[in-house]
Amino acid sequence: MGIYKKLFVYAGNRKKLGYGAIIVSVLSVFSTVWGYYFIYLFLSDVFEKNDLTEAGRKAIYCTLFLTLGALLYFLSGTLSHLLGFRLESNLRKKGTSGLTESGFDFIDTNSSGLIRKAIDDNASKTHMAVAHMIPDNSQAFLTPVLVIILAFFINPLARSVILLLCIICGFLMIRMNGGEEFLKLYNESLERLSSETVEYIRGIKVVKIFGVNVRSFKNLFKAINDYSDYALKYALSCEKPFVFYQELFFGITPLVMIPIFLFFPYLHSTSTAVSLMMIFFMSGVIMVSYMRIMWAQMNLFEAKYAVDTLEDLYSRMKSKTPSFGNNDKIRNFVIEFRNVSFSYSERKVLEDLSFKLGEGKIYAFTGSSGSGKSTIAKLISGFYSLDSGTITIGGKNLEEYSEDAVTEGISFLFQDSRLFSVSIYDNVALAKKGAAREEVMNALYMAECGSILDKFPERENTIIGSKGVYLSGGETQRIAIARVLLKNSGIVILDEASASLDPENEHELQKAFKSLIGKRTVIMIAHRLTAIRNVDEILLIEKGKIMERGSHEYLMGLNGHYKSLYSKYTRAAEWRV
Repeated sequence: MGIYKKLFVYAGNRKKLGYGAIIVSVLSVFSTVWGYYFIYLFLSDVFEKNDLTEAGRKAIYCTLFLTLGALLYFLSGTLSHLLGFRLESNLRKKGTSGLTESGFDFIDTNSSGLIRKAIDDNASKTHMAVAHMIPDNSQAFLTPVLVIILAFFINPLARSVILLLCIICGFLMIRMNGGEEFLKLYNESLERLSSETVEYIRGIKVVKIFGVNVRSFKNLFKAINDYSDYALKYALSCEKPFVFYQELFFGITPLVMIPIFLFFPYLHSTSTAVSLMMIFFMSGVIMVSYMRIMWAQMNLFEAKYAVDTLEDLYSRMKSKTPSFGNNDKIRNFVIEFRNVSFSYSERKVLEDLSFKLGEGKIYAFTGSSGSGKSTIAKLISGFYSLDSGTITIGGKNLEEYSEDAVTEGISFLFQDSRLFSVSIYDNVALAKKGAAREEVMNALYMAECGSILDKFPERENTIIGSKGVYLSGGETQRIAIARVLLKNSGIVILDEASASLDPENEHELQKAFKSLIGKRTVIMIAHRLTAIRNVDEILLIEKGKIMERGSHEYLMGLNGHYKSLYSKYTRAAEWRV
């Protein structure tokens, strides 16, 4: 039961409940089987001795022991459920905690839906193994042993039949067990099916608009087929042994009684009748016990698979997390890459890249999609750890700065900035701990958010997402810029921050950008080449390399790749339908 040792590690001080549940469950089995023994004595007194007074006394004992067994089983279940709920909670907390501490490499390479399902579903899978299986395992494994011992106290006939029944059931149970490797493949196919189904549902608008069916989603279609194949194979492998298992128990009455009445006339007695009644009764107990053992095997494997999956997830959360030092402030904002290499899993993005960006200037990164622009910006922000090389800011290795220093010194404005379901004021104020109200309001107005506040009666106290309060992409970006302004970092990175905006919002956003840029070191990532003509330097990046670098006029004079891109862009901008 090594799986329980693993599970109890995550139970904290509640693991004592698990040991208590096991002990109480064992006591429940002894009490229940002792009650079965009094059933035999009761039948013997009624049919063999015809002593109804003694039979009444045995009936009372039987009732007391069976009731005590049931109460102990209930208590064991209560203890194990308390442990199970705490275990689930702790596993989810560990997953959530690990997620907040994980690097961007993990977040970028794992979808939010997949992470949620991995944490939530696998934590839930441990519940059955703990809350239900701890009481049931003791009942399942110990009950057949005690029933065999009880049969030895009855007579040779009961002993022989029950012992043979247990051996045959054990053989059939082995035949019905799909094996650990098969169950692993089955669970993996189920996970893939769940994950692909989530992706299919997320794209349901496309499905509806274009009328495509599930066969168009090859991964989902393959996942459905794989899961159905494994489920069918498992069902077919269990078919014959399970049918025989049922026939054996439901047909045990004629299987035992017919030979006795046809071939063993000397067994025609009230003693044999009592023995047969106990055999039929105990065979039912054994059937239930073996079914519990089969359920226990499956649930214990699922729990082991779930814990292994979660531990692998926790391990990957901690991999490639950036390292930080003790320097608590960035005092100079000159950025330098020295022979930097970086990859996402097995895909190499940057290799031996070196360049330098001066302080207080505006730079633009441009190039084709997937060229490495955003990756370079995220590395500057300390989002990822490097494969090799160093990044320095102000002449010091980025890893020498504390996490707070990097967070305060560098601001990153994403293309799809997120706002929380709190007030506009609180969404901005979170950028600077202890910010005065005047500072927050000043940041809002510098970011051209005045027109946004004017739309709502409660102005900056308006709760985003409540009572139909929703903001456009441009309005969301302006509030995100207010955050950056309040934070007042020395380095500001804008990742396609003005992409896909309508003209009115873009005009307001450009005015906000002017307040944002100030005397900071600014890095803009952009595909719209007309928006970066006035920056100090443009860096054209392709396949993780800087192909060309300089001002717009200088690069146009080179007659190189940048000029070709710019010409294509301006021609495309003139197209009309």
